Amino acid sequence: MTAQQLRFDNIESQTLTPQQQLQLFAAIEQGLPLVAKPYDALAKYLNISEKQVISTIEDWQEQGMIRRFGLVIRHRKLGYVANAMVVWNVNDKSVDDVAAILSKQKVVTLCYRRPRVLPDWPYNLFCMIHGKTRSQVIDQLNEICQHDELANIDKKILFSNKAYKQRGGKYSHTSASGK
Repeated sequence: MTAQQLRFDNIESQTLTPQQQLQLFAAIEQGLPLVAKPYDALAKYLNISEKQVISTIEDWQEQGMIRRFGLVIRHRKLGYVANAMVVWNVNDKSVDDVAAILSKQKVVTLCYRRPRVLPDWPYNLFCMIHGKTRSQVIDQLNEICQHDELANIDKKILFSNKAYKQRGGKYSHTSASGK
């Protein structure tokens, strides 16, 4: 089989080569193009078909590699300038249950577990809450703490003072151009 046949086969089939998949992954990490047909624009940029783009993304969704497409909102520009990381010192046996409660709260945007750094840092569960004012965030936290499981857990609120960087995750080491 010649290289020309391979290329032809790839254009005709919906399966992308590993290199093409890396390029597509890198391209969608940058965000979808803001055009009427974003998948078609990606396809043209990567010299593949729109059907291949959509089929590959659907495969990644089925495999759990992509959960959803979403917007990265600059919340500070929308007036949400009170951003707090709430750190919790949760009994290790209860941390999954407490994390499940926090993760269900609309105002919690991130929730994750990290190891404690004893003796100075006893906190092992973290969540982010955003609001327009500090008092709004504190009120939201107080409402969350109405759950019996959360009321007596040691916690601290750490408000941010300045944002130096904010973006969605980037996991690709390949550029969309393949370089």
